[in-house]
Amino acid sequence: LDIRKKFFTLRVVRQWNRLPREVVDAPSLAVFKARLDEALGNLV
Repeated sequence: LDIRKKFFTLRVVRQWNRLPREVVDAPSLAVFKARLDEALGNLV
């Protein structure tokens, strides 16, 4: 059993590491949210 693959923290870290650098390095929460919306919109 490799149950650790289903842990929330592992899934979140994997997705966080896939985010573009300009999203992660946003100077404020508002800018982060706007950039995150844009980045996620590009995935769909």
